[in-house]
Amino acid sequence: MNWDRASLSHEAARSLFCDEWDDFERGRSRPFFRGLTAREAASPSGVPLDDLSRRPKRPSDGTDIEAWAPVAELPSSIDTYRLLPRYRTGDRKMAAGRDLFSIGDASKSIFNLLSGWVAIYTLLEDGRRQIVHFALPGAVMGMPTFKGAQVSYGALALTEVVVSVISNSVLATASRDDPEMSMRLASALARDTSMAYDHMTSIGRRTARERVAHLLLELFTRYRAQWPGNRIEEMAIPLTQEQIGDATGLTYVHVNRVLSTLRKEKIVHFHYRRLRILDPDRLIEVAGVDPQTAMSWFQRRSS
Repeated sequence: MNWDRASLSHEAARSLFCDEWDDFERGRSRPFFRGLTAREAASPSGVPLDDLSRRPKRPSDGTDIEAWAPVAELPSSIDTYRLLPRYRTGDRKMAAGRDLFSIGDASKSIFNLLSGWVAIYTLLEDGRRQIVHFALPGAVMGMPTFKGAQVSYGALALTEVVVSVISNSVLATASRDDPEMSMRLASALARDTSMAYDHMTSIGRRTARERVAHLLLELFTRYRAQWPGNRIEEMAIPLTQEQIGDATGLTYVHVNRVLSTLRKEKIVHFHYRRLRILDPDRLIEVAGVDPQTAMSWFQRRSS
């Protein structure tokens, strides 16, 4: 069945927000391991699948120009995702596989994602990890909880990303001068909080089959809402099965088993980081998605 005829999309498709965004197709999901030399990190060909706890972190002194580079010019379409529409001096590009910020970093700036995919994660002492959210363009990350606070989660670039780095002092000034900006920020944080609650519910109450279906449906729907072609049923998704497991609380083997079953039932096909929706109605049914939750994934971001 065509995605546009699926039961979810009759109402939701009318609210799709599409823009000229082709950065993802140019993005690269490249793995990095702790202990790599600078040359190996720059040329990661042949490196095994990535591990969030083993990639080099962004240097705090900002000397890694290749990994954390200023951006001179960006397409005007990216402005749609800016929290501060006229603020461009903080635009930075980050290579795939590197941290925008890490657990324990001082919270001196927020990061407004303009293009690419980012995984928000936490780590246990033994190295086990939990991906709590996947950030797409328009997301705001690294909000300080109080003065001098340290960040309690990390943000990993799954593809090459562009972010607007906004210092806390600039944010404070903008908040005083532009109340509308404060509302945009509150709206973005409220959306992310709502999705975090839903992810927590998924891990705590949904079956393995439901968790995987729910995550794939969420990512497909959120990404599709930003894509200029409204009739796609296939997309590149920069995730490994291990990362899907880290987001759903499942092992790699369990994720592989669920994906194989969904493929045999002709519901979805996920292979080599490409996701194709074969039967949207069945996927919605398996995921057990609440209509209000699904509609929130289609919500337009304020420009």
